[in-house]
Amino acid sequence: MGKLVTYPADLRRAYREAGLWGPRTLADEFHRVARAHPARHAVVALDGRLSYRELDERSDLLAAGLAGLGLAPGEPVLFQVTNRLDTVVAWYGVLKAGLVPVCTLAAHRGHEIGEISRRVGATAHLVEAGTRGFDLIAFALGQRRDHPTLRHVLTLGARDDPRGIPVETLAADLDPGTARETVARIQSAIDPDDVAVFQLSGGTTGVPKVIPRLHAEYWYNAAAYARSWDWGPHTRVAHLIPVIHNAGIVCAVHGPHSAGACLVLGTPDLDESLPLLARERATHVLLGHGHFRAASHPAFAAATASVTQVVLSGSKIPPALFDGLERRGLWSGQLFGMGEGLFLTTRPGAPREARATTVGTPLSELDEIRILEPGSETVLPDGETGELCCRGPYTLRGYFDAPEHNARAFTSDGFYRTGDLAAVRVIDGERYVSIEGRIKDVINRGGEKINAEEIELLLVRHPRVSAAAVVAMPDPRLGERACAFLVTEGGPLALSEVQEHFAALGVAKFKWPERLEHLTEMPRTLVGKLDKKRLHAEIAEKVTAELASTTGGNP
Repeated sequence: MGKLVTYPADLRRAYREAGLWGPRTLADEFHRVARAHPARHAVVALDGRLSYRELDERSDLLAAGLAGLGLAPGEPVLFQVTNRLDTVVAWYGVLKAGLVPVCTLAAHRGHEIGEISRRVGATAHLVEAGTRGFDLIAFALGQRRDHPTLRHVLTLGARDDPRGIPVETLAADLDPGTARETVARIQSAIDPDDVAVFQLSGGTTGVPKVIPRLHAEYWYNAAAYARSWDWGPHTRVAHLIPVIHNAGIVCAVHGPHSAGACLVLGTPDLDESLPLLARERATHVLLGHGHFRAASHPAFAAATASVTQVVLSGSKIPPALFDGLERRGLWSGQLFGMGEGLFLTTRPGAPREARATTVGTPLSELDEIRILEPGSETVLPDGETGELCCRGPYTLRGYFDAPEHNARAFTSDGFYRTGDLAAVRVIDGERYVSIEGRIKDVINRGGEKINAEEIELLLVRHPRVSAAAVVAMPDPRLGERACAFLVTEGGPLALSEVQEHFAALGVAKFKWPERLEHLTEMPRTLVGKLDKKRLHAEIAEKVTAELASTTGGNP
């Protein structure tokens, strides 16, 4: 695959000799675990539950059905589905058919899907029926028109809808033994160092970059994550954020399943998910920034009655949140992870100060961390803030089909430049990483990264917008939202007009600006550059004052 940047042969050999990379594909790794724990729950969701044996057999049947459609190993399949039982079946079924899942979001629209699907050469598009406010099946059919490679629209939750192929019924009447033979034959021809999954970056310039994840390194990433928390077959891992996302796959699907544990699959809706956690006696829960207020929900106490680990991820952790969880007797830690690879965790045994103020240490003994002076390859000493750069057994060596971007995104010796500002803090003799901000102009909206430049370029396509600057504004629930500063012709634009503009361009709704500020001209620095620092400070001051006025001085 000429568009793929591979790991150097000496590193692949070193990772195998160290016992990190295994000899199996993702599908075979799951099958091995399923045979070891056939009767244990593999996944419990709001709409049902499956044992490891049942999940293994149902995904075998789906894989055989996909092969029967003529889909060939190595072909990419776009995923646009939400958190439901059959999503997990579809995930393993696609992998078992030798196909490559492309982890788009259900919220993505034509602006993102069109370019991503063409870049990877997707041949099928899996969508869910009945999502609120948007017909994904009609959307997928529209995307297929004039698309050079897309052949099939596959559906979840649409058994009686003739517009697509319901995956629930594919090969449902086939003998399970025959399906297993089909899967075994397909998997025997796949190299564990082949591309298994395409994840997406948060997007630093334009549409998100494509991240190739390989079978051996991706399973190792998840298994190492599970080991960092000491998971085992009795662990019950609750997950509320989108599962078809790097955090979802590593932390909620492959991670628990590598240990024979159970995934308790909720949704972002706390009203329906917290009772599920209580009923299923979850022992571990990951809370992203969008759920940092979960502790104030009336159902939180019951939901966490069996929880022994709360992991917080997404942005700087408010001290009041951490302290409040610990006062409840909930051991709390932190996670920093990225689709590109590197994971850092504050695992059991880490001192309280490290768990409260840092994101911890790398998963692997062969992970390499450097803090570089931004824009250079100069290594900074511990305690100084610089760009977090990394290299290791599950961190990508290059984005897919992006040679120009790769030249900027990696150091001369292959360290990935994350764009995050970080420092190494020594606590009780151990080196922990603290995240101090970002170099990249990115808005972190509840864990979803929004590239400011991408939104600015879309704004100036409006006939009345002559200049645009998009900055993050603070938000108590999501952490950040997008505020657009505009210079317009013919008077101010209403937010509804901007929303109509983005809808017409087919842009995912979570990227739409959520506040407008109008200017007569953009502020500039002394050297003539756009002064975004001033805009950040201005909107932060405004929003803070507004929150204080509505909460009696307690924003």
